[in-house]
Amino acid sequence: MPEIRKEIRKLNIPAAFDRVAEPWSPHIAAHVNGQEVRIAKLLGSFDWHRHDGVDELFFVIKGEFTMRFRDREIAMGEGDMIVVPANVDHMPVADEECWVMAVESAGTRNTGEKITERTKTDLPVL
Repeated sequence: MPEIRKEIRKLNIPAAFDRVAEPWSPHIAAHVNGQEVRIAKLLGSFDWHRHDGVDELFFVIKGEFTMRFRDREIAMGEGDMIVVPANVDHMPVADEECWVMAVESAGTRNTGEKITERTKTDLPVL
């Protein structure tokens, strides 16, 4: 688990995306009450996955993406927010680069309960 910063600091979220070099590589923007606020660039399709026992919030900063579920799809645009409940299979898909902020329990694996070539550990802290 990464070191948790305890100082009071300001972070400009749109500017922080300049430090995210590749899609599907979440970076930690902040820690809040056992949760991590993460930012990531989405591009293309991610893997189907779920987070056992962990809800996941997505907020679109820039662009658009589709959140696919096994039974439906939800189009997301700038300013939209969605909470994916724990244990629900989902797959984000972005035809063009999309910037999102996500909130989930600290240490939650980006690929959910599976370990794949896209699994990121030791996420960079902005």
